[in-house]
Amino acid sequence: MAEATTSKSKTAKKTAVKPASPPANGSAEAKTRFNAALEEAKAGAAALKTEAADRAMAYRDQAKGKSQDWAADAKTKAGELAVEGKTKASDAIASLGKVVADNAVTIDERFGEKYGDYARKASRGLQETSAKLDAKGIDELGEDAREFVRKSPGTAIGIAAVAGFLLARLFGGRRG
Repeated sequence: MAEATTSKSKTAKKTAVKPASPPANGSAEAKTRFNAALEEAKAGAAALKTEAADRAMAYRDQAKGKSQDWAADAKTKAGELAVEGKTKASDAIASLGKVVADNAVTIDERFGEKYGDYARKASRGLQETSAKLDAKGIDELGEDAREFVRKSPGTAIGIAAVAGFLLARLFGGRRG
């Protein structure tokens, strides 16, 4: 019996080693399934691409709307600050004119009437400049500045340099 078991195991081994030949239509079915899956993947990718483009457009439109809102808010705030700056500058010029006028008598006494008259004339000029500044709108002042720069670019650069130097001294001297 031992011999019979041995011959059976040899036979079993021989049948187990033989590969089963695939049916001819199984290969065609696998190719068909693969191609169908490939087409489905392509369609899914196209759908994702369309969805991504739609979302990108929606986000772009949303961002554009917000940027327009921010720009309008910034323009409004800039206008308010410009009006406030104009008012402060006008008040400062008027105050300076008043101080010069108040000191004209002292200048008369110390240096003579001629210099006192210069101080009064300067005071009147400052008061007139303050009144003109108050009377003009921001747009008019901007146009006046552009016209001045067109007519006298060298003077405009010089004034800007002096103003920059004074601002640097004013704010830079507070360090340390």
